[in-house]
Amino acid sequence: MEAGIVGMPNVGKSTLFNALTKAGALAANYPFATIEPNVGVVPIPDPRLEIIRGFIESQKLLPAALRLVDIAGLVRGASKGEGKGNAFLSHIREVDALVQVVRCFEAAPGGEDITHVEGSIDPVRDIETINTELILADLQTVDSALSKAERAAKSGDREAIARAEVLKKVRPVLDSGKPAITVRVDDPEQKKALKGMSLITAKKILYVANVSDEDPHGRGPLAMKVREFVKTGGGDAENDVVPVCARIESELSEMGDADRLEMLKSYGMDEPALNALARAAYHLLGMQSFYTAGPKEIRAWPVAIGATAPQAAGVIHTDFERGFIRAEIYSVKDLQEFKTESAIKAAGRMRSEGKGYLMQDADVCHFLFNV
Repeated sequence: MEAGIVGMPNVGKSTLFNALTKAGALAANYPFATIEPNVGVVPIPDPRLEIIRGFIESQKLLPAALRLVDIAGLVRGASKGEGKGNAFLSHIREVDALVQVVRCFEAAPGGEDITHVEGSIDPVRDIETINTELILADLQTVDSALSKAERAAKSGDREAIARAEVLKKVRPVLDSGKPAITVRVDDPEQKKALKGMSLITAKKILYVANVSDEDPHGRGPLAMKVREFVKTGGGDAENDVVPVCARIESELSEMGDADRLEMLKSYGMDEPALNALARAAYHLLGMQSFYTAGPKEIRAWPVAIGATAPQAAGVIHTDFERGFIRAEIYSVKDLQEFKTESAIKAAGRMRSEGKGYLMQDADVCHFLFNV
């Protein structure tokens, strides 16, 4: 589960990445922070962990986590190798979703002038520049793959035929300036082929409006332009756009609890904006959390929406999935209502689920397996 942070140079992308990984490092009992110079692991803020610990005594809490990759700044012409274009494209193909940081502030705190590569501040132009470069990069990929797929399809190979057919659907869409994610594909073989291509524009995008400290809630004209752009494109302007002041978040990540609360209060914020960003990225990836709870740890595990109980067990350990027998499951709400697992069982709310069970958000699980 990995998201790539993209954006043009001097939009606050690396500041945001550093703040995220520093804030993650403050979480006890979990190795958040940078793994490599441009890769970090960030916790998904989850109040349900504390709710569970209110009823089940445990030594530590472990939230689900998201890997973030800080990808080289993108400039016009990156698809042709301008700037660090080649490095950018090689990294971005590997992630599951994109977090696009857009500059929505004029000057840095104190009036410092941070020069924009385009010479002016226009968040919608920046978004369109990046999206165009991604589409051009995908067009190169599709053009290169199409002739090979058509030749392979002549042999009658099903996978090659599916790949060729889906490439024929994708190419005109990209050529018209639209992303691959807008292509409708119903055939299962073609869906599989499309996923295997790792096209950049087939990935979902979360927009981060990097705002000034005078507009921490992102209601100024520049951030509103981003919301309007997303809304016009059929997206959810409230959930697909997260306003973040990278400077504020950077300061918050360095503070102790008391000072952090005081600073949040001064800006009229209930929590760091990075919390909202982490949760939004998690949901963008189509993930939900289930829990295991015991005396040593209470842990949130990420699982794809629509995953089965054996697949969820496999998130913990591959042996759990291979030898899955059944799962005993109840919800966090059940625990709040009945207080103990024994009371949940007595009330008939502890469910025994088999291999076909689809996991639900906030399930608390005990997996039974035999290898």
